[in-house]
Amino acid sequence: MIDNKIIYNILYMSEKYIHIYNNLINYTRNKDLYKNLNRQDNFSDRLTFFLLHFSFFLKNFKNDENKNILQEIYDFNFRQLELSIREIGYGDQSINKKMKVYINLLHSMVSEIHFWDKLSKSEKLKKISIFLADFQNIEELLDYFDNFNLNLSKKTLNSYLKSVSNP
Repeated sequence: MIDNKIIYNILYMSEKYIHIYNNLINYTRNKDLYKNLNRQDNFSDRLTFFLLHFSFFLKNFKNDENKNILQEIYDFNFRQLELSIREIGYGDQSINKKMKVYINLLHSMVSEIHFWDKLSKSEKLKKISIFLADFQNIEELLDYFDNFNLNLSKKTLNSYLKSVSNP
């Protein structure tokens, strides 16, 4: 039997962070991101873009004041990803392996973009190319993520928590 407090926390977090998750998902649905891919996009491509957006989000709002909230958002987003993978039809063992890969990928992305604002354009291109190797014209994607990063830096975490922003 599930404890009522656990159910309350799950529902509270779902209501509190679903807007951020949905906005990140909406960013990944931007068809312009995939125009330089010479094949049909797949779940892996969409997940890579989701994690890149999430990495920039975490980078911009990481500070001592936001530490607990960002951890809750992180946990919530990975729970949502796990549910999405289950809906696709993967089994428990596959899901556990895939989640470890995705978590490691996110941590790698966060590490690579940590000093994004201090990097030269060529350094940024190298960093973003690590994750988007199948894409041509990475410069357009670099411009996109530079703008995304800039837009994030102009807002507060609280503004993302209290409103539904449009990608």
